[in-house]
Amino acid sequence: MAGIYVHIPFCRQRCIYCDFYSTVMHASIDKYIDALVAEAKMRPIDKVKTLYLGGGTPSQLSPAQMARLVDGLHSAYDLSALEEFTVEVNPDDVSPGYITALRHMGVNRISMGVQSFVDSELRLINRRHDAQGARRAIAAIVEAGIKNISIDLIFGIPSQTLESWTDSVNEAISFGIQHISAYNLSYEPGTRLWMMRERGEVAEVDDSTCVAMYDTLIQRLKDAGYVHYEISNYCLPGWHSRHNSAYWDGTPYVGLGAAAHSYDGATRYYNPASLNEYIDAINAGNLPLVAEEAEWWERYDEAVMVALRTSRGLNVDAIRSRFGDKVTQYLLSNSAIHITTGALVQEGSFLRIPERHFMTSDAIIRHLLYTPN
Repeated sequence: MAGIYVHIPFCRQRCIYCDFYSTVMHASIDKYIDALVAEAKMRPIDKVKTLYLGGGTPSQLSPAQMARLVDGLHSAYDLSALEEFTVEVNPDDVSPGYITALRHMGVNRISMGVQSFVDSELRLINRRHDAQGARRAIAAIVEAGIKNISIDLIFGIPSQTLESWTDSVNEAISFGIQHISAYNLSYEPGTRLWMMRERGEVAEVDDSTCVAMYDTLIQRLKDAGYVHYEISNYCLPGWHSRHNSAYWDGTPYVGLGAAAHSYDGATRYYNPASLNEYIDAINAGNLPLVAEEAEWWERYDEAVMVALRTSRGLNVDAIRSRFGDKVTQYLLSNSAIHITTGALVQEGSFLRIPERHFMTSDAIIRHLLYTPN
């Protein structure tokens, strides 16, 4: 078992682009913590290597609430072999005292959603911090003694320019942090951002500018010594996210909490995306897990998709072992044209997408997916 993911769905306010399950029902935090600990005790697993508290906004929990959750997880699991303990935070919630409290609980990695160092861009996407708040938060995390820091950035924000994006990337690099995740803004159906675009209130940044932003990001981070180890993730050597890398390797994990997903190596499971439904089920002594039984070609498609997002690429021998010679031949046959054009590279038993083709990876990967007759 690679790790445990704990979903903390509480947010003070919602970002306009986010389609993750979240709630502003803060009065339910204590009941939710009780349910998380109860679920953990109902799902015994062996020693784990990583623990990740994501959201939502986990830093909406007070130090006392966080300590109660962490103590409960220790009572349910043997965490003595833990290598990486990550907590996601919002810059507005960060203070030296708060991060010191997390460090004393065993947290050794902080992931913070900065998104931009330009105030007008932060206001547009409804972030509750400003650029100066992000700078103060990074300084506070460093001061508290956390030596593994990751920040998120977003490019393609409406009205964002190549110049303003470059300024944000340069500032992120200037802090010397260990890890940077950078995402192209997506317009997810049902989000406020989607509706704003439909009403003509915002316009998408054009594709050529987004490509230029991505190319700038890659080059600036490469120049600064970062390793581009997954399409959206960069780290200084040795500082990759161990928890997320396990997802991309197809390693089993347990997800606790409302809307959390789990994977046992064969089947995926998910909890309901409802705070009350989740809490009520756990309080009744029931696991609300729903199994997602995938067809073999769906498992193949997922294996191809996640592996080709990484710099290491897809292990063809592993595909042969899992899915047989016929499927492997299908993969290699469909790969041939992309190998010819250089959009795919074959190195020993691995297929990988070169960095220069990452922005068009979706189209390359789609051509390798299996369509049953």
